[in-house]
Amino acid sequence: MKRLLPDTLFARTLLVLLIGLALSHAISIALYVSDRSSTLLLMDGRHMGDRIAIIDRIVRSAPPEERAAIVENISDDMFRVSLDAQGNVSASEETGRKAREVEAALVEHLDRDENRIIRVRDMGEQAADGKSGPGERDLDLFMVSMSIPDQGWLNFIVPLKAPQSLWTLRYVLSMAVMLGAIVLFSAIVVHQLTDPLARFARASRRLGVDMNSRDIPEEGAAEIRQAARAFNQMHRRIRRFVEDRTQMIAAISHDLGTPISRMRLRAEFVDDEEQRTRMLRDLDDMEKMVSDTMSFARDETMREPVSKVDFGALLQRVCDDVHDAGHDVELVPGERPLPFDCRPAAMRRALGNLIENAARYGRKARVMVRNYNHGLVVCIDDEGPGIPSHLHEKIFEPFYRLETSRSRQTGGTGLGMTVARSIIRAHGGDISLENRKEGGLRMEITLPATGT
Repeated sequence: MKRLLPDTLFARTLLVLLIGLALSHAISIALYVSDRSSTLLLMDGRHMGDRIAIIDRIVRSAPPEERAAIVENISDDMFRVSLDAQGNVSASEETGRKAREVEAALVEHLDRDENRIIRVRDMGEQAADGKSGPGERDLDLFMVSMSIPDQGWLNFIVPLKAPQSLWTLRYVLSMAVMLGAIVLFSAIVVHQLTDPLARFARASRRLGVDMNSRDIPEEGAAEIRQAARAFNQMHRRIRRFVEDRTQMIAAISHDLGTPISRMRLRAEFVDDEEQRTRMLRDLDDMEKMVSDTMSFARDETMREPVSKVDFGALLQRVCDDVHDAGHDVELVPGERPLPFDCRPAAMRRALGNLIENAARYGRKARVMVRNYNHGLVVCIDDEGPGIPSHLHEKIFEPFYRLETSRSRQTGGTGLGMTVARSIIRAHGGDISLENRKEGGLRMEITLPATGT
């Protein structure tokens, strides 16, 4: 059932309006036709009642020997009258709503001081030409038996106009015009109500990948303006919070440079050569960590513009750089071109960190990229020992290193994976890790259709 429902709020709201208004219109028309049919039946019944009352008075006032001729002359093909000893409608027959309405209309035209017996039976619908068939029924036939005091019964077959069918051309045209007007005006109104929600969704996606995106316009209904104002305030607060934290990290990293330099100078005066070498190595590691931290903070604060690039060419350039650095890298040819919106320098840095890690610690990196419905998927496979599953998330933490030598030549500073995931997520994507059955690790990078 859910598959049959439209997916968007606009379509669902419009569908509910159409169904509700169409049903209410259909019910209103049905009630109108029913009331109109009852009114026409009552009016036609009163007309026939008046005619039957006149015939009754003529027959009763005529000499007995002339009554049969009078009755015969009054009858025609549809309105038939007969004078019989018994009534054609028995007292045990059950009368319906229409029959009771005709009987009530007939009683109004008879003398109220006479004790008359009147029986009415609904004989159903019949065409005006006497042939019954679909689309030809336009008459309701009623059999009326009315007693004449001490003189027998007058039996009538009375034709009345049948109620008009609900499904007429006029009704269909009325429904079509009503639905057309509803679709037009409802679409305009629903669009005006749901468009701000679409703007909210787009703004939320932009906020997730671009902290410096523009505020959404504060326009529309009062509730929409209030929600937009609250969203913009939240956006500005988050942006200020991130900027303050990033600037603080950059300032701390910058200020650490001076004491590290002083400690390096003092280490030169240590007489023990082995201790001096160890101190200088530790200072080199600290300096590298500070430098990487400053670089990370600087990249976060820089506002590199988003541009459209050929992602395949960008990936080829990254693989060439890693190969030139002495690592074994293979790029599997894929679809070309692969247009993609991103911050090129940041994306090259993220891919370079990931591919270099795979080639350095997994002996060889094999890179593949493919298109899918909602963006790009980049797979980086290596031939190393893999990573235990419980550490798949931990390696993205700042300064965490699987390599335990603590040497910056062999283990780095532990910021490469952190920086890479930060950049990928800033483009709306993510990174997942999986140990391959044939050995090695697979890093899968998913990127949405647009990086903004």
